[in-house]
Amino acid sequence: MARDWIAVLGVALGVSLALPASPAAAHNSLSGSNPANGARVAKAPDRIELRFLAKPNPGTTKITVTGPDNVVALGGKPAFSGTRVRIPFAPGAAGLYIVGYQVTSADGHPIKGELRFTLTTGTPAQPPSPSATPPEPPSPSGAPPSSADAATHGPASAAPVADESPRKGPPGWLWALGGGLLLLLAAVAAVFAVRRRRS
Repeated sequence: MARDWIAVLGVALGVSLALPASPAAAHNSLSGSNPANGARVAKAPDRIELRFLAKPNPGTTKITVTGPDNVVALGGKPAFSGTRVRIPFAPGAAGLYIVGYQVTSADGHPIKGELRFTLTTGTPAQPPSPSATPPEPPSPSGAPPSSADAATHGPASAAPVADESPRKGPPGWLWALGGGLLLLLAAVAAVFAVRRRRS
């Protein structure tokens, strides 16, 4: 009887220890990658490798690769080999690359995640867009300056303009002569007035 009770207790203990681990074992997750998460890579790899705890289902696995400015860097269809998935990599400009994945666990629960790595070298910068305004060519020497040039450089280059307003009234010497005659007439009139009073 004692041996039977010991056997029953051993089985119950084993079952109790195994039950909590069953849901965790049913969920798949990422166990490693190449490049590693957070790595800085000087030379772009030909492919990216993801390693999972369980074998992913090719029919339900989704993988995306995006580079700087959300440019797609997925070079082809992923290749599945056991618990490993290899993704062709199409590198572009230097910068941050994000690999997103979604796998389905054995219990049907989807697992999503991502890893990030930085490519320190890449393609040269893109040329400027055609919509950019090209610089204006210099005007020929014989062409008149535009209104914008005149506003920029000011009226310094313009020739002086003579005063064409008409002159009004007699010249200055005529005014002086008239004033002298008036003074002379006033003096003569004053002399005659004084003599008249005395007489």
